[in-house]
Amino acid sequence: FLAVGSNRFHVKGVAYGTFAPNAHEEQYPPPAQIAHDVRSMVSAGFNTIRTYTVPSAALLDAAAQHNLRLIVGLPWSQHIPFLDSPPLAKQLRREIAAAVRTLASHPSVLMFAVGNEIPAGVVRWHGPHRIECFLRELYADVKGVAPDSLCTYVNFPPTEFLDLEHFDVCAFNVYLHREPELRAYLARLQHLAGSKPLLLAEAGSDSIREGLDGQARLTAMHLRAAFTEGACGAVVYTWTDEWWRGGQPVNDWTFGLVDAARRPKPALAAVTQELRDVPFPAADRQRWPKVSVVICAYNAADTIDDCLASVNALTYPDVDVIVVNDGSCDATGAIARRYTGVRVIDVPNGGLSAARNVGLAASLGEIVAYTDADCRGDADWL
Repeated sequence: FLAVGSNRFHVKGVAYGTFAPNAHEEQYPPPAQIAHDVRSMVSAGFNTIRTYTVPSAALLDAAAQHNLRLIVGLPWSQHIPFLDSPPLAKQLRREIAAAVRTLASHPSVLMFAVGNEIPAGVVRWHGPHRIECFLRELYADVKGVAPDSLCTYVNFPPTEFLDLEHFDVCAFNVYLHREPELRAYLARLQHLAGSKPLLLAEAGSDSIREGLDGQARLTAMHLRAAFTEGACGAVVYTWTDEWWRGGQPVNDWTFGLVDAARRPKPALAAVTQELRDVPFPAADRQRWPKVSVVICAYNAADTIDDCLASVNALTYPDVDVIVVNDGSCDATGAIARRYTGVRVIDVPNGGLSAARNVGLAASLGEIVAYTDADCRGDADWL
């Protein structure tokens, strides 16, 4: 997961753009329209904007004013065989490094995305290894300029085989419309992500093909599935039907939560409701079973306080905490008894397995979760 300071940061994101270039060759609306859009995004519950081009000054200012984070897309010629021209590849690396150098210190920047869906045909043409090496070079360029910045590449299912382990966040665009298949694929992506945060970098639905109510239902399902399957966040594609690509407006897809005139669609209300429940819907939490947390401790006075403080901060709604004091000769038991609601069971020293069985026998929960006295649990562990 991601954190801002000591607090968990769930990415509640929405995509923004691309738009027709303005007089300054920035692919964004006028500043007044940006300010209106950002205010509306905040009202809907979003905390992050994903862009596909370098943010304009107006967007950076509006994001900072409303404490929004930006996933900054750094565009380049990824849709052509770019590695066939070494000078072009070097130019791309220089341009990306220059953009990162300009933006890295801005407080609104959450992470940089150094690519988005290199076409499968281009990957086959160059070969996966060359693509992986080039992306690794882009990552090194970003870190060389801004070592504290987060960096990702946004992949998609046709090229999931690419080895992108060096990136800080595992990001995928996924548009599966049936919930069982989406949840199964998110589980697969968690295996690919390993210990890295998994970001659903694009999800949503086209209101022309699915209808307004169908778009609302599918987009809400995408968000709910992403967070309950343990993603660090999800990005809805996209904010508005105003969309420009390849030198002209796109009129045959309408993925926006609002239309081109910024009139809300039903999908906006559905997404707003889902964002209120992140990471788990309240109705689901009410159905969760009681969990017994069993901590077996032997002479753990140096660590048991930190352990129990973390257990005390668990977000799970129904927890039964048991400390099995396994014949300790120090203050383990006395420290544990300071915590209200913690049951302490003192037994003669019999070893870890015997202590765990004592905790199991005393547990009240439908699920028994063991941890050690020298561990600190994540707040969302259970």
